[in-house]
Amino acid sequence: MKSMWIGGIILIVALMAGTYIVAGDAFKLGEDYINDLTMLAGFAIITITVFVAMKYVQQIKNDKAGGELAEDNWDGIGEYKNPIPTGWGLAFIGTLVWLFWYWTVGYPTNGFSQIGQYNEEVLEYNGKYEAKWQNPDAATLNAMGESIFLVQCAPCHGVDAKGIDGKAQELTKRISKDSVVHVIKNGANNFANTYPAGMPMGLLADDAEINNVAEYVAKGMPEGHAGAEIFANNCASCHNVDGTGIEGVGVNLKAYDDALVASVLDHGKVGNIGIMPNFKGRLNDTQYKALASYLRSIEEK
Repeated sequence: MKSMWIGGIILIVALMAGTYIVAGDAFKLGEDYINDLTMLAGFAIITITVFVAMKYVQQIKNDKAGGELAEDNWDGIGEYKNPIPTGWGLAFIGTLVWLFWYWTVGYPTNGFSQIGQYNEEVLEYNGKYEAKWQNPDAATLNAMGESIFLVQCAPCHGVDAKGIDGKAQELTKRISKDSVVHVIKNGANNFANTYPAGMPMGLLADDAEINNVAEYVAKGMPEGHAGAEIFANNCASCHNVDGTGIEGVGVNLKAYDDALVASVLDHGKVGNIGIMPNFKGRLNDTQYKALASYLRSIEEK
């Protein structure tokens, strides 16, 4: 018994020390009474939690069941007709009261919401934006796409779209040789909604063939390349003979077309470098098209 209480005190000290080590600099104890009260509250919560837990552990060890048995039993196992603990019952009722107060007075479902107001304003702005730029010309799309790229994409891909020394995909080329090799060997299912069949792994097993196809695709599929025939026999059924892709079946391997860029932004992408997060909800359809147009404009031919 004594050792259990000593252990509880040691646990409290350890938890408080850990809290201070992690958050002490932010709290700056002694400089602001709010921070001091916060740490005091943390100490109180930890202490109460530990001692209540120890109380019930002790009770489980030492208490014996008693009272009037119910008539019903199952395989000789019966239940006592003991009432629920008073504290538990009060806490349950209090939770229900708080729930209805929260729904009706504290934060009513039909009341004002900053998040709701923000979402409404975003939708209104996007509606005006799309109406204004419903049919922009190529120059406008590229200018718009460049602005989007610098804000949303450049932090990972670099302002020159070169990928910051391999930290992200180089976007001045449609695809790298390493990416093609990775997908052939491991398969891919990045865009399940747009291309539900995905890319199965193991379509090619010979390393020389894989290397030839990867080089062929990465170089923009030039005529007369050693990988052209292998590609035509194994990849063209999904990606088309010229590599421009088939809607709903295989992605465009020659250029960043609108469908491919929209799929990447909506679903993110897992590749040989790492994981790209999705941007769903952060950009509208016009911005998707603008970004795709800009990426095509900076591709190295």
